[in-house]
Amino acid sequence: MNLFDVYPLYNITPVKAVDCTITDDKGVAYLDLYSGHGVISIGHAHPHYVSKLKNQLDAIGFYSNAIQNPLQVELAEKLGKLSGYEDYSLFLCSSGAEANENALKLASFHTNKSRVIAFNNSFHGRTSAAVAVTDNKKIVAPLNAQQVVTFLPLNQIELVEAELKKGDVCCVIIEGIQGVGGLDEGTTEFFQDLEKVCAQYDVVLILDEVQSGYGRTGKFFAHQHHNIKADIICLAKGMGNGFPIGGILISPKFKASYGLLGTTFGGSHLACAAGIAVLDVIKEEKLMDNVNEVYAYFLEAIQQIPEVIKVKGKGLMLGVEFDFEINDLRKKMIIDKHIFTGNANNKNLLRILPPLTINKKDIDTFIIALRETLKEIQS
Repeated sequence: MNLFDVYPLYNITPVKAVDCTITDDKGVAYLDLYSGHGVISIGHAHPHYVSKLKNQLDAIGFYSNAIQNPLQVELAEKLGKLSGYEDYSLFLCSSGAEANENALKLASFHTNKSRVIAFNNSFHGRTSAAVAVTDNKKIVAPLNAQQVVTFLPLNQIELVEAELKKGDVCCVIIEGIQGVGGLDEGTTEFFQDLEKVCAQYDVVLILDEVQSGYGRTGKFFAHQHHNIKADIICLAKGMGNGFPIGGILISPKFKASYGLLGTTFGGSHLACAAGIAVLDVIKEEKLMDNVNEVYAYFLEAIQQIPEVIKVKGKGLMLGVEFDFEINDLRKKMIIDKHIFTGNANNKNLLRILPPLTINKKDIDTFIIALRETLKEIQS
C-alpha cells in the first residue's frame, strides 16, 4: 500500500528534536522557526513534558469520557487561570478543525440559526463546517458548500452589521491573527465593534485562536491585545506541543446538556497530561515574557534588511513580506542554511512560527542566513 499523495515533501527525515533544533537521519541539524505550523510551543522534547507523558503512559493512557478523569479538571483549572477565562467552561477534543466544528455547532444550537459570517482569506480547518467557513474554494468540496456562509473583508464593520441585521446569522468566526491567509488581522477598533454588534444582535462571536493562542502573540490569546472577550474560543496546535489535543472555551451563557457535544479521543489521559505540561512550562518559564522580548529584538533586526517591505503579526506569529515570491528563498533557507520557515497564501510572505522558547542567538542565526540567501538569490 502507498500513502495517499496529498503533501509535497522535502527530502528531509527528522529523527530527533530538542528545543528549537531538529536533527535528520544524516546528522544535519536544522533551526526550527516554524514549529510544524505553530504546534511546538514549549520546545521539542521539553524534559517536563516528556516526563509527564511517560509517567502517564505507565499509568493509564486512555479511557472513554464515560468515567471520571481528574486530569481534565486540572487542565481546565490551570487553563482558566493562565488565560483569564476562569468563569468559562472547557470542552476537549483532538484538533483545531474539530474545535471549530464544535464551536460552530454550539453557536447554531444556541441561536437556532445557521448562517455564518467569516472573513476573506480565512482558514479554519478541512472538515465539514470548518472548511465551509475557510476562504479557499480549492479545498471546499460540493458537500461542504451546502453550508450557508457569507465572507466579508476585515475591518469593515458596517458590512458585518448589515448582514447581522437580516436576523438569520448564528455566529461570526474570526481568527485572532490569520495564519494560512498571511498574518492579516482586525484592528482594535474593528474587534471592539465586532464584540458590540454581535452582542446587540444576539449573534455568537467565535474567536479561532487555534494558531494565535497559547502565548504565541505575547498574550495568552491574540484577541486579548484588543481588550475584548469572545463567546467561544477555539484552541489546538500549541495546546499539546505535538500531542493531538484541542478544545473550546465556552461562555457561561451557554447551557450544557448530555449529548450536546461529544468525542471519542478528546480529553484522554495522555492528551490531558500533555496539555497540563504545556501550561506548567508556559507559566513557570514565563514564556510569554520571552515572546515579547524576542519579538522586540526580531523587529529591530529584521528592519535592517532593505528587502523586507513589511512585518506582519505579533509576538512569535510573524510574517516577513517581500516584493517577490518567497518560494525559492524559503527552499534555499531550508536546504542550504538548514532553517525551517513557512509560507502562506500570500506568496510574498515568509512565515515565522518558532517555539516560544526561542532565544536571541537563534534570531541572529536567522538574520545572518537571510541576508546571505537574499544576496545569493540576487547575484
